[in-house]
Amino acid sequence: MADDDLRRRDSVAPEMEPTVEIEEAGTRLLGDRRRMLSVLAAFVVLIVGIYILLPKITGVSGSLKKLSDPSWPWVAVAAGFNAFSFVAYAALFRGILGGRDEDDLVYRRLGLGTSLNITMAGLAASTLFSAAGAGGVALTYWALRKAGMERRRAASRMVAFIVLLYTVYAAALVIFGVLLRAHALSGKAPLGGTVVPAGLALLAFLLVCLIALIPTDLERRISRHAGNRLVRRIASVPATVGTGTRTALVYLRHPRRGSSALLGALGYWVGMVGILWASFHAYGGGVPFGVVVMGFFVGMAANLAPSPAAGVGTLDAGLIGAFLLFDIPSSTVFPAVLTFRLVGFWIPILPGLVCYFALRRQVGRWQQEDDRIAYTSQSKVTAEAK
Repeated sequence: MADDDLRRRDSVAPEMEPTVEIEEAGTRLLGDRRRMLSVLAAFVVLIVGIYILLPKITGVSGSLKKLSDPSWPWVAVAAGFNAFSFVAYAALFRGILGGRDEDDLVYRRLGLGTSLNITMAGLAASTLFSAAGAGGVALTYWALRKAGMERRRAASRMVAFIVLLYTVYAAALVIFGVLLRAHALSGKAPLGGTVVPAGLALLAFLLVCLIALIPTDLERRISRHAGNRLVRRIASVPATVGTGTRTALVYLRHPRRGSSALLGALGYWVGMVGILWASFHAYGGGVPFGVVVMGFFVGMAANLAPSPAAGVGTLDAGLIGAFLLFDIPSSTVFPAVLTFRLVGFWIPILPGLVCYFALRRQVGRWQQEDDRIAYTSQSKVTAEAK
C-alpha cells in the first residue's frame, strides 16, 4: 500500500519543463570531467591558503600550532564517525527510492555498490560546489535519471530526500536551542545562538507543512485558466515541491517503509556532529556536548552561501563564528574546526572523485543496456508489422 501510494503521488502531474532544465544543469555541472578537476584544483589552492596564508595574515598562527599535535586516537574516532555518516547517508538514499520490486529497473540498478558510489560522489560534489549541498543534489538527481527513473518521480524523491534530511536539522536546532536556553544542558546560551536559530528553524518547519497543503492538481488548475507558458512553468515548481513534501510525509506515516530513510537522515547528522565532538576532544575537549551540537547546526547554516570551491572560507567562518559566540576559546575552536573540515569534508573528496568516475562508467553501461532494450523493442515492432 505504501509503495502504491508513493507511485500515485509521483505521477499526479505530467513531465515538467523545470525538471528537464534541472537534469540538463546537472549534466553540465557533473558530466564534465574538466570542470570537476578544475574545481578540485581551486579547492587545493584554497586549502593551501587556509593552512599557510591565513594564519600569517590574521595572526592566529598560535591557535593553529595545535594542529600538528592532536590526540590521534580521537582523530581516529572522528574518522569512524565519518564512515558512519557515509553509511547512514547511503541508507537515506536507498530508503528514499520508495521501491523494493524486483521488476523495478531503477531499484535493481541502484544496488548497494552503486548507491555507495552515488553517496560518496554526491557528498564530494556537495563539498566542491557548496551552496547547501546543491552539487550533491544535482548529482543524485542526475544519477536517478540516468538509471531510468521518470523526471516526475526523480524530482519528487529528491524533494523528499531534502525534506527528511533537513527536518532532522531543524528539529535539532529547536530541541537543543530550547534545552540550552532553559539551562537543561550545560554551557553558554546566548540569545543569538539558541532562541533565534530555534525560532527560524520552527518557522521553516511550519513553511514545509504549508507546502504540503499545495493542491495535487495545482498545475492542471492553472493550466486551464492561464494560456501563458511562463505561468504554467512557474506553477509546476510548487506542484513538484508539494508532491515531494507529501512523499516525505508518507514515509513518516508508514514506519516500515520510511524507517531506513528517517534513520539514515538522523544517522548522517549524528555522524557529522560526532566528527566535530571528537575533533574538540583531540585538542583537549572542554566544550559541553549541547554547545557542540548547537554550534555545529548554527555554523552549518553558512553552507547556504556559495563559495568559489569546497565551501572553503564560508563554512569554516560560520563554524568558527558560532563557537566564538558561545565563548569557546579560539585556541580550541580553530584547530578543532579545521580538523573537522579535514576529516569530514576534505579527505573524503578524493575517494568521492574515484566513486564519481566509477559512476560515470556505470552510467555508460546503463546507456548501452537501454540502447539494447530499445533496439530489441523496435525489432519486435518491425517484425509484428510485417
